[in-house]
Amino acid sequence: MNDNNTALLWQPSSQQIEDANLTRFINQLQKRFPEVTDFDSLYNWSVEHNDDFWEQFWAFSEIRSSRGWDSVLEKPDQMPGATWFNGAKLNFAENLLRYRDDQVAIISKGEANEVREISYLELYEEVARCAALLRSLDVGKGDRVAGYLSNNVEAVVAMLATASIGAIWSSCSPDFGVKGVLERFAQIEPKILFAIDGYQYNGKQHKILNAVQSVCSQIPSIRKTIVVPFLDSNPDISHLSNALLYTDIEEADTELVFEQLPFNHPLYILYSSGTTGKPKCIVHSAGGTLIQHLKEHLLHTDVKRQDKVFYFTTCGWMMWNWLVGGLAAGCTIVLYDGSPFYPNKNSMWDMCEELGISVFGTSARFIAACAKSRMIPKERCDLSSLRAILSTGSPLVAESFDYVYQNIKSDLMLSSISGGTDIVSCFVLGVPTRPVYRGEIQGRGLGMAVNVYEDGVPVTGKRAELVCTKPFPSMPLGFWNEPDDSRYIEAYFSRFAGVWAQGDYAEITENDGIIIYGRSDAVLNPGGVRIGTAEIYRQVEKVDDVLESLCIAQQWEGDVRVVLFVQLREGVDLTNELKALIRNTIKENTTPRHVPKKIIAVPDIPRTISGKITELAVRNVVHGDPVKNTEALANPEALEHFRDIEDLQSR
Repeated sequence: MNDNNTALLWQPSSQQIEDANLTRFINQLQKRFPEVTDFDSLYNWSVEHNDDFWEQFWAFSEIRSSRGWDSVLEKPDQMPGATWFNGAKLNFAENLLRYRDDQVAIISKGEANEVREISYLELYEEVARCAALLRSLDVGKGDRVAGYLSNNVEAVVAMLATASIGAIWSSCSPDFGVKGVLERFAQIEPKILFAIDGYQYNGKQHKILNAVQSVCSQIPSIRKTIVVPFLDSNPDISHLSNALLYTDIEEADTELVFEQLPFNHPLYILYSSGTTGKPKCIVHSAGGTLIQHLKEHLLHTDVKRQDKVFYFTTCGWMMWNWLVGGLAAGCTIVLYDGSPFYPNKNSMWDMCEELGISVFGTSARFIAACAKSRMIPKERCDLSSLRAILSTGSPLVAESFDYVYQNIKSDLMLSSISGGTDIVSCFVLGVPTRPVYRGEIQGRGLGMAVNVYEDGVPVTGKRAELVCTKPFPSMPLGFWNEPDDSRYIEAYFSRFAGVWAQGDYAEITENDGIIIYGRSDAVLNPGGVRIGTAEIYRQVEKVDDVLESLCIAQQWEGDVRVVLFVQLREGVDLTNELKALIRNTIKENTTPRHVPKKIIAVPDIPRTISGKITELAVRNVVHGDPVKNTEALANPEALEHFRDIEDLQSR
């Protein structure tokens, strides 16, 4: 098979197309906009008339607001600077709690295999109880509330209670060390901290109350710490000042009041990975996040009330915010906290069967690990409920598409998606009414003027910079405490004036799909030829003895040379024969420029806490440059494997 084969792997049935939310939306639009007949025409119209598109989608998704807008889009030619739905008043939490019935809103599960369910009505009542506490603690509009929490029901409740008041929510997962938490929360000065007493990962329990105490002692703005019991039903919090247990919160004796706020009122503060310096505090609006997540759940993922939507994530990754946004669609969201391979490698697929999950979200790394482990979930599990798999975190290589359809399920929508913390959503993602082609993301996000620029000119069928050329509602409000927006503009608009540059190296294909080749700041440039790292990873993925790889460009003799680091299966040595196999696999399916000059075995590969490999950090270590923020890494000790490697000092 040709390596660039873009074979058709799946296409929706006529019934699936007819029943899709996307089709229902198109049918609704045709009454006023007869030119919109299918996804292709809808996408083009949504970009050319993006104010009309977002106005029509607001009505379709039945967003709850107490006041309509005076104008949909002001300053449309300014990016940044455009504003959306001026004059509208709404509340984010009210829209996620619009259903108050007995349907299960959240299923929560951990490594101990316990399953907890909470209905929409129970969720509403729990949020009311938590919001009453926050109000009694003088939390108001614009105040920050932070969560140092596991991915569980209490995290969702605390976020919704915060949003109902008009305060701003920000969270980290409990595997962040004290320094990593301080580098984030100290910048935003939260008034309240929700913290768990500990967590379990891969069968091991980790207590964190001492870390909580250290965080609170170094952030004077924290007035109250609310501890969520997990490892202990009644943890000792006597050493924490101004603390109480979440389980001691009194019942609310008043109705939940949803503060009605402008569309651009701040909702979330998320953080950049921080591998190149102190994490940037990215502020997202309530209205922009709401309407973008609704669009992605309803139109691009086809979420309906009966769906059970799962994404493997933590509270420290934007996919948690995205997953929780599914509540606005009225579905059941599934939260999991722990290792995806505990107590065995099949745990996630067993959970999929047990809970009847219909939309399964994970990372490209997880799918690759399943393939390397030679797992065949379809032979072990009943996956009849599963209709879609979503993948993000890094590019999903073509061979992983093959693995999914051959070993998991042949009849499902495999949606590789890509966006980021920067926009708390996606630029490119699934399209339920379109086919899936091998190695390709199905389409561009509706209302998102996504293109690929080479020297500032749009190109198709060529690899260049992924950009967005028009404003969209989920653009950040800016970075926290930065009145002049200088770092914000530098981060996204310095490459092309008035155009958002995402920092991804990508291609729009002849199928109008998208392939992501990695981060543009990690692109290799030997002899002036630009190579995306994912192009090399895709080939190394085929070599059975290699578990994972990382590629950098090393400065060498006035040029750069490609260096490949490989993590091998246990008991496997990097022999000359294995090196030759790796090089031949890359050369046969790419170009001689892609073939690494050096291949070096390492016992571990460093990655961020959200699971992304850190090419730039490794490149800095190899060149003797400092890594500015190792607290952003899940395994910073792995960087030592790349320091002072003798083989990199010679030809």
